[in-house]
Amino acid sequence: MKLIVGLGNPGKDYAGTRHNAGFLCVDFLRQTFGFEDFAPDTTMSAEIASGTIGTEKVLFVKPATFMNDSGGAVRALLRFYKLTPEDIAVIHDDLDIAPGTYKTTLSSRAAGHNGVQSIIDAIGTQDVFRVRLGIGRPTEVAGVCMPAHDFVLQNFSPEELSTLATLFPKVKSEILRWLTGHS
Repeated sequence: MKLIVGLGNPGKDYAGTRHNAGFLCVDFLRQTFGFEDFAPDTTMSAEIASGTIGTEKVLFVKPATFMNDSGGAVRALLRFYKLTPEDIAVIHDDLDIAPGTYKTTLSSRAAGHNGVQSIIDAIGTQDVFRVRLGIGRPTEVAGVCMPAHDFVLQNFSPEELSTLATLFPKVKSEILRWLTGHS
């Protein structure tokens, strides 16, 4: 069994924000792989969609906690299903990567991403596969740059959403490589 965890913040107020790129991506993956809709699991503090990809049982997961507390849900799922960190892929936004691009990493630090740090702290290792979705950094306007914590909580522009629509199929291919051990 594998867990594919999208990071974001719960609730309608955050649904279209840059910080919810991970949620948006697992929504896309769930739909394109033909899984049933997400269902709340209060014991795991997460929304979960389960199914099979190839021969692998897969759970798409959206923690029902705020971004910075995502680790508790991941730890609970690992313990319940008796999984190891190698069985997890985490998909999240990344300010240091250009919009419309992504990078994969394994065994890397959180680099200031509090949701990722929460998972590392909760499971005791940084040895998880990550797909880092580029959202870029805020641009300077009239000599002033918006703080990063405000930027990530702004909604995606229509242009950015269009970019995600072309990015997510590439992430799907990356997830398939990871599931088959070829990432």
